[in-house]
This record gives sequence, C-alpha cells and structure tokens, in this order.
Amino acid sequence: MRTFVAAKLHGIHVTEADLNYHGSITLDPEHCEAAGILPMEFVEIWNKATGARISTYVIYGTRGARQCILNGAAARTCQVGDPLIICATEQRKAEEVTEISPKVLTFTPGNEVAEVLTYRAQRDAQGRLQFNILKEDQPQSIPYRAAGS
Repeated sequence: MRTFVAAKLHGIHVTEADLNYHGSITLDPEHCEAAGILPMEFVEIWNKATGARISTYVIYGTRGARQCILNGAAARTCQVGDPLIICATEQRKAEEVTEISPKVLTFTPGNEVAEVLTYRAQRDAQGRLQFNILKEDQPQSIPYRAAGS
C-alpha cells in the first residue's frame, strides 16, 4: 500500500489559534465538503510561512464562516494570517493511482475559494504515468511545471 493525496486545501489562511482548546484544526464545513475532508479525519498541515509541519484531526466549525483555527498544541505552530496547506491522504495499491481524483481548493486571503482543481495520474500510449492538474471549469489540463522549469 502507498499513501496518496485524497484532498487538499491549498493556501487557506489561519483565522485564529486557540491554545486552550482540545487539539485539532477547526475548518469551515463548506470547504471540507467541497474537497472531501471528513470530520475527525487526520490531516497533514504545512505552514507556508514557517515551514512547520504537523498532523492533527479535523473538526467542523461554523458553516460559511471561512474559518481555519489551529487548536491546542497546533496553535503554537502558526500565526493568524499564515497560509497553510492542509492535506488528507488515503492508502491505495500502487496500481490504483489512475483511479484517484483528489480535489484541491485554492484560496484568496479572505479564505474564499479561488479555484477548484483535480489531480489526475494517467498512462500515456507507452504505459508511462503522467500527472495532470485539471480546473473544474475547464476540461483541458493545466500544464504541470516541475520545480526548476
């Protein structure tokens, strides 16, 4: 079994940090539902401002509030306004990679959804894997840019 991306909130901004709340991350249910993240699901959190990386579980907050609140010990890893990447994962057999279609939401500074993307791995005519990023409102793929290119 291998670990793959199942859903991602990319560039969502921290709205609050609550050291005295039970550990977790509080997220807007609308964002979670659009990406496919469930309550109590474990997620990886990567702080784009500091490089901090943590793992915690999701609790749903107030619908429509656009909140992203780090709770408990996780509150020490961020400041209000920090952009985060929140990634849910799933375990699959390697040969199932072409069956995975994770949703990726990108965000404005006010935590409005800017784009809805889908990641896809497909095989070319020679059977080699290729990676594509698809925009929800556009059937063609966005060219994937490898680091340094």
